[in-house]
Amino acid sequence: MSAADRDHMKIFAGRAGRNLANLMCDHLNIPLAEGHTELFPDGELIVKVNEDVRGRDCFVVQSTCDPVNANLMELLIYIDCLRRASAKRITAVIPYFGYARQDRKDEGRTPITAKLVANLIATAGADRVLCMDLHAAQIQGFFDIPVDHLSATKVFCEYFEKVRVELGDLVIVSPDVGNVKVANKYASLLDADLAIIDKRRESGMKVASKNLIGSVQDRTVLMVDDMISTAGTVCEAAKLVMDHGAKQVMAAATHAVMVGLAIERLNSAPIEKVIVTDTLPNGDRLKPLDHKLETLTVARLLGEAVHRIHHDMSVSALFRRGVESN
Repeated sequence: MSAADRDHMKIFAGRAGRNLANLMCDHLNIPLAEGHTELFPDGELIVKVNEDVRGRDCFVVQSTCDPVNANLMELLIYIDCLRRASAKRITAVIPYFGYARQDRKDEGRTPITAKLVANLIATAGADRVLCMDLHAAQIQGFFDIPVDHLSATKVFCEYFEKVRVELGDLVIVSPDVGNVKVANKYASLLDADLAIIDKRRESGMKVASKNLIGSVQDRTVLMVDDMISTAGTVCEAAKLVMDHGAKQVMAAATHAVMVGLAIERLNSAPIEKVIVTDTLPNGDRLKPLDHKLETLTVARLLGEAVHRIHHDMSVSALFRRGVESN
């Protein structure tokens, strides 16, 4: 990256995005811009930017993960701070977009919080949003500013292609009907068969996986989803495919949300390996799962997207086969 780019483009990081932002900057060969967040005794946040951003193209990396409200507020304050410091353009880089599951009214007197958060980000002063594997793709339409929606498919496929021979006879299993499109994409890219689990939800906290459509007998099963939250769905699905004669089970998810009993369930489930990315700061919280956990970084992909946004290049071109990285 040229000296002019290093001066004109600034990448900042909130507390939930610092590790990923550092890796992005390493890939782009630029320093992480200087800014920090302070916490007042009463719990209020203040963001301070320690360098000139007037007329600069600024990016703020922050996942709105647990603690969701604090991280979201920090992102909004960061954007406001940069806007008032006369940044030319502000892009909110949100690897994990919290509140994405509240994307519609499925019963009366409930909010559509994903739309509210989109409004807050735009009102704070963001000119653009860069995010990864939204829980529902239509959330892009909730924003009145441009959204670049990245997929971790490229990162996962690069990993699985390296170990494809070891996986042997592979079948991609969709843990529920709603995930069939994603599972079918992976089946096509990895030259594997597809199977589907008919999932029935018994209550808000309990999931029962009942029927398997397709054959998994003596085959390696790979289940791919956008996130693992409580791990109820993926663990029930793993038990089901093992009952149907699967040789081994692997689970992959972009966002390692892992709340509640998730780690305990994954440790006791018949899942040989769990593959996730670093869209959330995993840190020590996932250490109990270390023996079966593989963490892939999305820093290079996000860094390339930032590079392309800065230079007004196509971001979607990143996902076309044969496109070289810059």
